[in-house]
Amino acid sequence: MKRTLFYAAAITMVLAACQSNQSTETIVEKPQVVVQDGRFTPEVLWSLGVMSEYAVSPDGSQVLYTLRYTDLEQNKNNAELYLMSVGGGEATRLTTSAASEFSPVWYDDNSIMYCRGNQILSMNLGSKRESVVAECERGFEGFKVAPDGKSLVYISTIPVERPEHIEKLFAGLGKTTGRINEDLMYRHWDNWVDEIPHIYYVPLQNGKAMMDKAVDILGGEPYETPMRPWGGTEQYNYSPDSKFIAYTCRKKTGYDYAHSTNSDIFVYDIAAGTTRNVSEGIMGYDQNPVFSHDGTMLAWESMERDGYESDLIRLMVCDLESGARTNMSENFDYNFTSLNWSADDKEILGVAYYRGTEEIFACNRQTKEFRQISKGQNNVTSIQLCPDGCIVASQVSMQYPQTLYAYNSTDDKAAGTKLSTFNDDLLAQVRMGKVEEHWIKTFDGQEMLTWLIYPYDYDSTKTYPALLYCEGGPQSMVSQFWSSRWNFEIMSGGGYFIIAPNRRGTLGFGQAWTEAISGDYGGRCMQDYITAADHFANTVPQIDKERLGACGASFGGYSVYWLAGHNHGVPGYKDGMRFKALLAHNGMFNFEQQYLETEEMWFDNWDIGGPYWDWNNPQVKKSYANSPHLFVDKWNAPICVIHSEFDFRIVASQGMAAYNAAQMRHIPSRYLYFPDETHWVLRPQNSVLWHRNFIDWFDKWLKK
Repeated sequence: MKRTLFYAAAITMVLAACQSNQSTETIVEKPQVVVQDGRFTPEVLWSLGVMSEYAVSPDGSQVLYTLRYTDLEQNKNNAELYLMSVGGGEATRLTTSAASEFSPVWYDDNSIMYCRGNQILSMNLGSKRESVVAECERGFEGFKVAPDGKSLVYISTIPVERPEHIEKLFAGLGKTTGRINEDLMYRHWDNWVDEIPHIYYVPLQNGKAMMDKAVDILGGEPYETPMRPWGGTEQYNYSPDSKFIAYTCRKKTGYDYAHSTNSDIFVYDIAAGTTRNVSEGIMGYDQNPVFSHDGTMLAWESMERDGYESDLIRLMVCDLESGARTNMSENFDYNFTSLNWSADDKEILGVAYYRGTEEIFACNRQTKEFRQISKGQNNVTSIQLCPDGCIVASQVSMQYPQTLYAYNSTDDKAAGTKLSTFNDDLLAQVRMGKVEEHWIKTFDGQEMLTWLIYPYDYDSTKTYPALLYCEGGPQSMVSQFWSSRWNFEIMSGGGYFIIAPNRRGTLGFGQAWTEAISGDYGGRCMQDYITAADHFANTVPQIDKERLGACGASFGGYSVYWLAGHNHGVPGYKDGMRFKALLAHNGMFNFEQQYLETEEMWFDNWDIGGPYWDWNNPQVKKSYANSPHLFVDKWNAPICVIHSEFDFRIVASQGMAAYNAAQMRHIPSRYLYFPDETHWVLRPQNSVLWHRNFIDWFDKWLKK
């Protein structure tokens, strides 16, 4: 249930693929905003530019990126292409259109390619003239150009066909909205599985794609590549000689797909039309292959165990001639992603989830030793390596949205150099809440990183309410993330302290810490939350311990529901109530209900232990005994429930049941329901309503 952050950009890109090429809509430009009181509000959040994709030129001198702005009144946004020197400075805008550009790619040092609507376009950077490279009725979700410039590989979709014995039932019923399913995985995260992505090889001739010669490299097989819902162009790559394509695929459907995370890395021989599996026998997720510069080796991200989506992400390297595989992460206990080979192929650079931040590390291919390149109170979310060893990175923190930074591959725990400035003018008008790193003792003597974010108007002579933030996932890190939903600076701008602990189950603190949550949802992780709340309530004089709230989404929503049922008889708090107000978004409320409603069965089978009817399983007994719905009789604090109709991960009936339970117990409660949102809240006005409701709810109960 992890990966609840940073996907708005990817989803917007997919939506953009459906836009008309001849859009007559108004172009969304950068809004002109004046912040009167320095408060960071949801309206200010949606006035910021959002950089989502970038590409470094072949010679390493320039970086191309997309930048999206939003018009709140129109409830829409669109992205344009910008070009900037790798050394920083003023950026040049390259496109002006109402339809978003996405998937920017360099063809050579003087020309680029990109998607808009159902077209792939090219642009000569000298003349700024556009030409059409390819068109596809079903649209493109991204593409890559071969190193020799003679072909490209694009992502599009194929429809999922009904079996013949089902198809005949629909004869003559063109207007029916009914669905018939006879297998699992008929919907996934936020979409009905009516189509699946495939990758296609197509030759280029005189700058045009010969679409009549496009080849589906899966040969029509009914499998996803890239894998839904997160996969994009990072899940496949050309070999340096342009003769092979390495790609990610989980060759399963239906029941098998819903119960397994076993994906593999396949290498497709373009000339022969043959495929080989280079990760066979590795039973977990294998994804995102990258060829070495000499073409003899392939690196990828690898998990060991089937059914465990939060297994350690190891760096795996395969000698393509011998087939020998090497686990480079034998002595590195942190997830390693965003892989890049050094120019001499002696190191593999990437991003590690490391003790509360995401940092650049390099692995020596001979010694398997990892060295740290970046260090700061921020997240490096991805990197691209220039030929001269310069690293261009996308980077965020709790205090600034995604922007471009530069590092060098020889750096030692460097802070990096900021390159892009498109949000500087607006952020200069805002007073961000101070962010502090605290390591506190858990109830059983472990060290736990907890972030403390101060109110934006902090005055040491005053007291403030505080919110305990409960992370989703559950196996995700409370890092220096920036989010359009769980944005700590908007909470700070509301006049709150935020307590954000990396409780048992989070990433970045060793695999044993991550795995401590599986089968123990109501145990140590909940005690970690209670420890963090009590620690700061009792040690920070400016926190009013009688105005403490709790909030969270997904597993964080479950955590809020669980805390609601264990919020009585607490020593040291008025009326024995630790939390005086609660807010749960898209949380699990009834585990028995959840087990039969969710789609990725491997998750509940691993983390909960299996189906509730397997009562001979001690883990099952323990897990289901901690279902929040069993403790509703103990609820005593006002609670706001938020849920969305198109959340197929944790369906809307979970939120409705929790709200109805509160109402029937006469607990002050509120239900915010979005009929058109998913596990996230992506539409601009819906997001603003979400944030306004969030602040209003806690103000009502914690600022009396």
